[in-house]
Amino acid sequence: MSRKRLLVVGVLLVALVFALPAYARDFTIAMVVKGAGNPFFEACRKGGEEATGELGLNFIFQAPATPTSEGQIELIDALIAQQVDAILVSANDPDALVPMLRRAMDRGIIVVAFDSGVAPAGRHLFLNQADMELIGRIQVQMLAEMIDGEGEIAILSATSTMANQNTWIQWMQEELKEPEYAKMDLVAIVYGDDLREKSYNEALGLFRSRPNLKGIISPTTVGLAATARALEDQGLSGKIALTGLGLPSEMAEYIRNGTSEAIALWNPIDLGYVSTYMAHGLLTGTLKGEIGEVVNVGRMGERTITEAADGGLEVVLGAPFVFDIDNIDEWADVY
Repeated sequence: MSRKRLLVVGVLLVALVFALPAYARDFTIAMVVKGAGNPFFEACRKGGEEATGELGLNFIFQAPATPTSEGQIELIDALIAQQVDAILVSANDPDALVPMLRRAMDRGIIVVAFDSGVAPAGRHLFLNQADMELIGRIQVQMLAEMIDGEGEIAILSATSTMANQNTWIQWMQEELKEPEYAKMDLVAIVYGDDLREKSYNEALGLFRSRPNLKGIISPTTVGLAATARALEDQGLSGKIALTGLGLPSEMAEYIRNGTSEAIALWNPIDLGYVSTYMAHGLLTGTLKGEIGEVVNVGRMGERTITEAADGGLEVVLGAPFVFDIDNIDEWADVY
C-alpha cells in the first residue's frame, strides 16, 4: 500500500474514532480515596468495580499511604498526566484539593466527589451519602437512648479538616441543644486521623482524662472499631456506651457482645457504584449536571440532582441504616 493510501486510511480511522458517540469510547475512571487499608473505601472500590464492569469502563483505584491531602494531590497530579477521563474523590480536605482538581477539570476530566466533598469550584457533582443533618442528629439520638439521656459524652472523629465529619459534628451539637439532652454534656472532641492505632490511643486518653464518661460517638469506621477494641481491652464494655458510623462486618462482634448496642451507616459499595454512574453520565453527555436532572444509577434506580448546602450540585444516596443485635447477622457478610 502506498504512503498516500496509508495516510488516507489513517485519517479515516482517526475521524471514525472521533465520530463515535461518547458512550462507545473506552473511558477510564479513577477513584482516589482518603487512605490505604481503610475497609470502608475497599467497599467503595467494590462498587466502582461493579459499575465499571457493567458499563464497560476501565477502573483505577488509588489511595495515599496515610490519609492526607498532600498524598491525594500527588495521586491526582499523576492521574492528570495519565489523561484519565474522570476522577472520583473522597477528600481529606475540602479546599486543599481544589487547585489540582481545577487543573483536572480544565483539561476536560470529569470530577465527582463522594463521601467527603470538595468545594464546588473543584467538582462537577458531589454524591452525598445521606442528609448531613440527619446523620449528625441520629448519632446523638442513638447514644442518648443508650445512656438514658444523662452523663458526659465525647466524640472521637477522623481528622479536624474532613468536611463531612465536621458537618456531622455541628449537627450533633445542634441536636444536643434540644431540651431532652439537658443532662448530657459533650466534654471532648478528639481526632484519630482515621488511623487505627492513633484512634485507639485517643480512646484510651478519653478513658483516663474523663473518668465519668458515659458514652462515645465515633463518626468514622476506623475510629469506631478502634474505640470498640479499646473498650474491650480496658474492660469497659457495657460501662461506656459506644455508637457512630461503622461497617457491620467490622462491628458485628462488638454488637453481639454488647460493646456497642447500635451503629449506623449507608452502604459504601453503593457509594462507589453510584458515583461511577454519575461520572459516566457526565462523560457521555446523557447528563448535563443541572438541578432537577434525573440520574440513571443502574441497579440503584434513579436519583435527582439538587443544590448542596455549599451551593454546589449534589446527589443524595439515601438515609443511613441502623444496625443492632436484631439485624447484624444479616448484614455482617454483606459489607
